[in-house]
Amino acid sequence: MIRIGITGGIGSGKSVVSEIFHLHGIPLYNADLEAKKLNDSSPYIREQLTLQIGKDLYIDDKLDRKKLASIIFHDSRKLAIVNSIIHPELARHFTAWCLQRRHYPMVILDAALLIEAGFHQFVDKVIMVQAPKELRIERVIQRDGSVRNEVEARMDSQLPEEEKIKYADYVICNDNRHSLIRQVSDLMKEVTKN
Repeated sequence: MIRIGITGGIGSGKSVVSEIFHLHGIPLYNADLEAKKLNDSSPYIREQLTLQIGKDLYIDDKLDRKKLASIIFHDSRKLAIVNSIIHPELARHFTAWCLQRRHYPMVILDAALLIEAGFHQFVDKVIMVQAPKELRIERVIQRDGSVRNEVEARMDSQLPEEEKIKYADYVICNDNRHSLIRQVSDLMKEVTKN
């Protein structure tokens, strides 16, 4: 089994590329969605977050994501603590998920923080989805209804594309001029022949 990690900055189209792979019948592990589920369901994560951050983080057995975000995005030390609790659990979950799909020739890990969280060590190949900054900003404003300075702040909190690309085995250009379907199809052929 070849494990492919797909990453890219906010608004790059990483999730669209992951979905194209998925449409080809390749199992897709969406790290953001799975982390949200684990934050609600894992007794270990709940216990540690409550202990380290505060008892009022959970309401009706669900993590209050807005409250947690308001705490960690203004305190880098607490952000590091939260990541040290969640990321290892997510890595274990991904490893178990892969084992259940070992009969597939390929699986996809869609993770915005693939590099930052160290998840690139759990995959065989890394695909970086890249798009011009202005286009990324426009996409996020349209998608989320955000304002420009919020989008730029989120971009500034992520590892710059120039750094992420150093980890990439392949780069997909999502600039609205190159066909994503063709790039994914060509990449699938390339990966499976090696």
